[in-house]
Amino acid sequence: MSAPIFSNHGCRLNQYELEAMKELADTAGLRDAVVINTCAVTAEAVRKARQDIRKLRKENPDARLIVTGCAAQTEPATFTAMPEVDAVIGNTEKMLGETWQGLAADFIGETEALQVDDIMSVTETAGHLIDGFGTRSRAYVQVQNGCDHRCTFCIIPYGRGNSRSVPAGVVVEQIKRLVDKGFNEVVLTGVDLTSWGADLPATPRLGDLVMRILKLVPDLPRLRISSIDSIEVDENLMQAIATEPRLMPHLHLSLQHGDDMILKRMKRRHLRDDAIEFCAQARKLRPDMTFGADIIAGFPTETDAMFENALKMVEECDLTWLHVFPYSAREGTPAARMPPVNGKVIKQRAARLRDAGEAQVQTHLTAQVGKQHAVLMENAHMGRTEQFAEVRFTQPQSEGSIVQTRIQAQTGVHLQA
Repeated sequence: MSAPIFSNHGCRLNQYELEAMKELADTAGLRDAVVINTCAVTAEAVRKARQDIRKLRKENPDARLIVTGCAAQTEPATFTAMPEVDAVIGNTEKMLGETWQGLAADFIGETEALQVDDIMSVTETAGHLIDGFGTRSRAYVQVQNGCDHRCTFCIIPYGRGNSRSVPAGVVVEQIKRLVDKGFNEVVLTGVDLTSWGADLPATPRLGDLVMRILKLVPDLPRLRISSIDSIEVDENLMQAIATEPRLMPHLHLSLQHGDDMILKRMKRRHLRDDAIEFCAQARKLRPDMTFGADIIAGFPTETDAMFENALKMVEECDLTWLHVFPYSAREGTPAARMPPVNGKVIKQRAARLRDAGEAQVQTHLTAQVGKQHAVLMENAHMGRTEQFAEVRFTQPQSEGSIVQTRIQAQTGVHLQA
């Protein structure tokens, strides 16, 4: 009997949870299975999941095929109707040991084929204790799950449920354990990270958590935070940006657009001037700060002028690392009922945004030549700067170490030490 095969789609949080599922499945003794962890962020993501299911079934005709993740949560009927699929598991169920024990014990097929409960009834997020993934240098810690907001384009709250926070004490203990295991960088991750603490006693904020980690885990060299909503950033987080060199100067912002009317139609909580002011303030506090951002191209009703406002934001906020999403209607969301933009126009606008992002990356990398950087090594020949730029080394370095080096050159989309 062979070990299960795992396939992951979507975000970093999905990757994190996949690693936790691997441990749960291994503990349960699951064998001869294929597990696909799906994404629901766009209709294209669901299409790719279905394609992957058919491919993996052909490659593994005798294995039990289990589908889980956000798409399994939001549209379980889509996957139970596929002849290739043996079981569909919801986002809550996939993180429970008893789910995997049941799948392993009843592997001949008696386990309930559909295990997807109401995600909105979930009130807690467990701090899953895993030792990072993909590299011995960086560990990811899930501190929050779900989202209380209802952006008009987004299906994710229906896949993840309402916002739930992992208590600070649990987070701190996990990070201490990871540092003891030799990790030099920890990344805090969640679905709506800046909402952390709203459901906890005394309603702490993300900045409180960051300051507490840095104070109580003095041996942690680097703390990084993943995607944040800039309008929800609190004073303590700004204080950490200003005063804590161990907090990495790289923030990925959930901006989505740069036109006020589109932002209102998206039901976002910020306007373009809010985003511009936040970036200016953060960079004033931390001059070496870099920003990434999510931007949607071709949202319904987007005119040429509205798109130009989004494009101008790339320079006005001095964004470096862009995640550009061509708008894709998700059935069941309010935006799907709005007047659409022509598909060809959406592709053209997405390409222009990506070109602008690539130009910003080149500008940032060029400016690093000759500068000293502390580079966290992901493998013997590649590491990343504090701002997450990729650095290549000719001479091998120790994986997971932090190497002080002067940048010698820029080669394409990476730096050379």
